[in-house]
Order: sequence, then C-alpha cells, then structure tokens
Amino acid sequence: MIRLLALSVILVSMPALAADPVLKSEFIYETAPFPSCHASTIVESKNGLVTSWFGGTDEGEKDVGIWVSLLKDGQWTAPVEVANGIQDGGERHPCWNPVLFQPKQGPLMLFYKVGPSPSTWWGMVRTSADGGETWSEAARLPGKILGPIKNKPIELDDGTILSGSSTEGLSPPPEWQLHMERSTDGGKTWTFIKVPTTVDGPSSIQASLLKHTDGSLQAIGRTRSKKLFTTTSKDQGLTWSPVALTELPNPSSGTDAVSLRDGRHLLVYNHVPKGRTPLNIALSKDGQQWEAALVLESEPGEYSYPAVIQTADGLVHVTYTWKRKKIRHVVLDPSKLQGKAIVKGEWPK
Repeated sequence: MIRLLALSVILVSMPALAADPVLKSEFIYETAPFPSCHASTIVESKNGLVTSWFGGTDEGEKDVGIWVSLLKDGQWTAPVEVANGIQDGGERHPCWNPVLFQPKQGPLMLFYKVGPSPSTWWGMVRTSADGGETWSEAARLPGKILGPIKNKPIELDDGTILSGSSTEGLSPPPEWQLHMERSTDGGKTWTFIKVPTTVDGPSSIQASLLKHTDGSLQAIGRTRSKKLFTTTSKDQGLTWSPVALTELPNPSSGTDAVSLRDGRHLLVYNHVPKGRTPLNIALSKDGQQWEAALVLESEPGEYSYPAVIQTADGLVHVTYTWKRKKIRHVVLDPSKLQGKAIVKGEWPK
C-alpha cells in the first residue's frame, strides 16, 4: 500500500509528468473477506463515488455476493456485502455483474443478476437514498427484463433511461442476443426492445451506450467473433440498426465506453483477439474511427471488465478487475489524452 500511494503522489506532483493523463492509480481495497472478485461498476452518486463488484470463492460459486465501497475523505471504505443469492426457501445462487446508476431524479440504483448461470439468471434491483450507505430490500425485475447486463444505462434529455441488456443461450442462433430496455418513469416499468440480427450474425452482449452530438445513439460491446460490435439508433433507442462487427479486436471480454462532454467517446477494452491483457483506452469523435490513447495494463495476467464514467469535475474514472484478486481504480484527465489512428485493427507502435 505504501508503494502504491507513493506512485500516486509521483504521478500527480512531478512537473516532468505534467502531461501524463493518469492522475491516480489505486486498489479499492488491500484485503477482503473473499478470494476472488470481478465485474466492477462505478458511479458518481449525489454524495460521491461508489463502486461495486461481485466477490466470493470464484465466479459462479454459490457464495458469490455483491459488494460495495464508498469514497470518503479520499479513502475507499472497507467492502460491505449488500446482496446475496439466498432465496426464500434457503437455496442459494451466485450473484453476477452489478451495475450502479444514478438518475438525475430519484435514488441511486444497483442492478445485479442472481441465478445458477448466465443462461438462467434473473434481474434484481436495490435502491439507496443516501448514496450507497444503506439499501432497500431487493426487488426482482419483471418478466424478461434483466436490467443492464454489465454496463451503466444512460439517461436521455427527456429523462428516459436506456440500458443495454442481452441473453445468453436462450434462443436460436446467434447464441448471444443483444436487446435494449427502456424506461420513461424512472425505472418503475420497462419496455423490451429487440436489436435486429441474423442467424449468422455476431453473438453480441454487454452493450455500452454512447450519445452523439447529432442526437443519435450507438451501442458497442462484446461478441464471440474476436471483434467488437456496433449498432445505432436515430430515434432515442426505439429502433436499432442490425448488429455489425467493427475492426477493433477483442477476446470476447467485457468492455465499457462513455461519451465525454468534449464530444469525444472513450472506450476501455482488451485490444487483442485472445487473452485479457493488455487493457487499452481508445478515443473517437464519431464512434466509427478509433484512435489509440493509452495502455492501462500490459503485464501478464488478467485485466478485464472495465467500467468507466466522467464525473462532474470533468475527470474520467475507470475501475477494472486486477487478476481476479482486486479491483483497481484509475483517474484520468481526458484533456491530456491524445490519440493515434488505429488502422485495420492494429494498435500503433
């Protein structure tokens, strides 16, 4: 921990590194009551930053629950388990993929999944009126509504909440199918929106949603085709173009993206067809042509399932799985991120 803090001080204070976009790199916790963690999420609540992830013996084990930490006075609080998969009859299932979301109006929302596997899980939600200090009882989402599968929803100008969702192994090919879930009443009710694909189209899940300056929306995310997918909407998410592959490589691992206030879009992902290192950041002005901006991790190991937000002060916060042992938090100054063209999917030297 001492070495980590020292690194953070150097990154922030040394004049020679003034152009370095990385302002801080730290672990959310040093020790925890679980050996394995994954699938973090981060949000700026009305009271400050909150993170969550699933933790337990290992992914898919029955003891895996949803854990939360809050940033207070510059320090992350000790992880607290806020949800588990214990059912009314005593049976226990693993929890999966928490997603934090703070709407402009209303309480902080925590979506997560419970069930034996991704093909059989169901969506749950809890809310917090005090920025993650305490949580409501869990409520199951209705029918085939699963909630955001991995990445945060977006809120449109009229208050509509739109989240990227998907199913795995429940339907004819492609095995993974993307859909959207849309709410116009603050998350009380949801509409299921199918995203068109074909039998031989890419299996697509875990969308991140981008807002373009012309009013159109874009979803980008994970496939089983060793490349990222894209699809667009020109009517506020009511209909979507057929899912198509981009030139950006990906090893079928989770990604996340955010539209920055300067009009650019920022994507965090593993820019390789196999393995979960390196972990990269790319930038784009139009969501189609991407530029290499930063490599967050390049050593052997697993660095995966990022979450990314831009906070009110303009800074960018990224959390991600660090070797399945810890969650790392990185703070970036986006004004210092410069891109270099990615041509035919090749990360520039």
